Formats: sequence, C-alpha cells, structure tokens
Amino acid sequence: MMQQNNIEVTRRPNAWALLPLGVFLISYLVVSILANDFYKMPITVAFSIASIVSIAFSKGGALNNRIEQYCKGAGNGNLMLMVLIFVMAGAFAQTTKAMGAVDATVNLALAILPENLLAAGIFIAACFISISVGTSVGTIVALAPVAVGIADRTGVATAFMVGVVVSGAMFGDNLSFISDTTIVSTRTQGCKMADKFKFNIRIALPVAILVTIIYIVMGSEMQSAYTPTPIEWLKVIPYLTVLIAAVSGVNVLVVLLIGILLSGMVGMYTGAVDIWGWTASMGSGITNMGELIIVTLLAGGMLEMIRFNGGIDWIILKLTSRIRTVRGAELSIAGLVSFANLCTANNTIALIMAGPIAFDIATRFKVDPRRSASILDTFSCFVQGILPYGAQLLMAAGLASISPIEIMQYLYYPYLLGIAALGVIIFRKQ
Repeated sequence: MMQQNNIEVTRRPNAWALLPLGVFLISYLVVSILANDFYKMPITVAFSIASIVSIAFSKGGALNNRIEQYCKGAGNGNLMLMVLIFVMAGAFAQTTKAMGAVDATVNLALAILPENLLAAGIFIAACFISISVGTSVGTIVALAPVAVGIADRTGVATAFMVGVVVSGAMFGDNLSFISDTTIVSTRTQGCKMADKFKFNIRIALPVAILVTIIYIVMGSEMQSAYTPTPIEWLKVIPYLTVLIAAVSGVNVLVVLLIGILLSGMVGMYTGAVDIWGWTASMGSGITNMGELIIVTLLAGGMLEMIRFNGGIDWIILKLTSRIRTVRGAELSIAGLVSFANLCTANNTIALIMAGPIAFDIATRFKVDPRRSASILDTFSCFVQGILPYGAQLLMAAGLASISPIEIMQYLYYPYLLGIAALGVIIFRKQ
C-alpha cells in the first residue's frame, strides 16, 4: 500500500500502466517511420502526448495528486543531476567551439590519425576514456564535439561519427570498475567486481575488436575533403585538460566547469573571443540544450507514472512466472533488466530495480553470480545505448544538432554486444 495525500493507492502488476510507453513509441517512432522523416513528429510533442495519457489513466486518485506524482518523477534527483550536466555540457561545447578549441583538436586528430583510421581511432579513444571514467555521458560530452568537427571537415556523415563515440562510451559503461552499473550489478548479485569483469570482458572485448575492424574497413572507403591546417596547440589545452581530469576521476560537473573556464581564458588570451563573446557563447550553448532538458523532464514524469501504476511490476511477474531451466532463468534476467531499462531510460535505476529479483532467480536456479551480474550489466548497457530517449543518445544528438534516430543506425557496438550476450545465454552448455 502507498500513502499519498491521505489517499491509499495499491500498486499491483498492471499491463495498462505501460500504455503511455506504447503511445510514445507509436506517436514518435511509428509515425516517423511511416512519414519517412524523423523530424515530422518532434520528440517533445510525442512525450507530451504520452505524458498526458500517463496522467489521465493513472490510478493516483484526484487529478492534482496524479499531477503531483508525475512532477515527482520529473524532479527526481538523478534527472536533476542530468539536467545540470546538460546545462554545463552545452555551455562547454559552445564555448570551445567559439574560441576554436574544437577546430584545433580536430586538426590534431586528423594530423595524428591516418584517414582510414579516423573512425577506429575515435572509437578506441572513447573506449579508453569511458572505461577510465566509468561514465558514458561524460565520454560523450568530451568527444562528441570533436567527432562532429571531424565529420564536418572530412565529409563523413555526422550521425556516423557520433555513433562511433556513443558506441565506445557504452564499452566503458559496461566494463569500468567505477561505473555505477558495475557497482550495482555486482553488489546485488554478491560477486566481486574483478570476477564479473573477467567474465564480462570475454563478451565485450571480442565485440569491440570486431567493431574496430568494421570501422577500419569502412574508413578505407571514406572520401576525405580535408585540407591540413596548422595545429594551434594553445587552443587544444581545454580539451586535453578535460580529458585528463575525466580520466583522473574528477566529478563530471567539475570537469565541465574547468573546461568552460579554461576555454574562456584561452579564448580571450588568443583574441578569439572577448568576455562578452565568452558569456554569449555560454548562454547560447545552454539555450541549445533546451529541448534535451524538456525531453528529460517529460520522460522522467511519464516513466514514474508507469512505475507508480504497476507497469514494471507486471513485466517482472510475466518474465518470472514460467522459468524452468538455468537458460530460462538467464533469459528472464536479461529480459527483466531490459524491460526495466526501457521503462526507466536509466540503466543504473533499472539495475537497482531488477537486481534483487535477478538474485532470487539466480539463487533458485543456481546461476553463477558472475554470469548473472554480467548479464544484468551487459543487457542494461545494450538497451541504454540504443534508447532514443536515453541520456546518452539525447546528449549526443543535442551536441550534434541531429535526431537521436539518425544515430541509431550506426550503433554497431551496442547491437553486436546485445547479440553476443544473447548468444552466450542461448548456447550455454546446460
């Protein structure tokens, strides 16, 4: 029983609670596919429609109570942290662009990497940074502007280069010892992080190697329109500092603040911007994140209503009701965390919700804790990496000024990771 403004609400498994998610998928994905244009239906409108449905069909009592519950979801602490990161990332991205740091960093990357290794090099860099910092969003913030700059200078599709960054970012999100997903998955399953890593790396590393080869092969066919220009080393300092600070484990908000301050100081020192140009670029960058922030808040409210009304409980009930074998138990764990992630758009929250239930399933059917932890983490990262309304794709799309759907077709690593993880379950010995 749940108490809300003196009204008791019983939360039971309820399939109808998933209606808002279905409305969103139809109004955004299906409509866009039928129209063959992913700009026909703005994602903000699709989430607004789904949000109205979530409030209208909620069992939260009076309308005011239902709206209050929706607002609690939209104002969740994790979402507010995401919004702060989006604000700082927008200011950093626009400031570095205005003072020339992006162009300077792009010139450096193009000078170091052969043309056919650009995509592979960016992917490897994203893998290294993400496994070092344990955050996919932080990796995307750091590398997406550089990827966009490379795309502009070489004629490669922007969505492709951004997809390379997102793919590499999800590699570290899945494997890093300091990633929230690693910590939650191992703690809920009662195994050591090192043991989970050893099992997980056997799935992730071969996929990463295969994706790197794919990028090398694709790079051999790239037609470059790039003309080498002198490298402005001073303007590279903000990006190098941000990367070093991120890899050193500094809080992402502090990293972005350092980047903004350095970009402004270097920009004024080189004459690229004055103080008013610096503040104007920060304001412009923050404003450019407006749609992303709105989508985050709308999604948070809608997904909270799904949880509140028993949608996730219904999924859990259905996935765990017909388990008969160890393979079935592992498939249920994979499906459980995948659906939870689909409904929360946050892999850490999905793991917190699914972890204890997965532990019970694993204990009952004698699933190795290393396997259950690896399955949980891998499938949560697979789903999170391809969600058009997840923080990773929203951030990447916002920084590149493109639709999240455009990026999805280039997410080779998350797709292959999901296939590989599913294969490990299906082709297990017993």
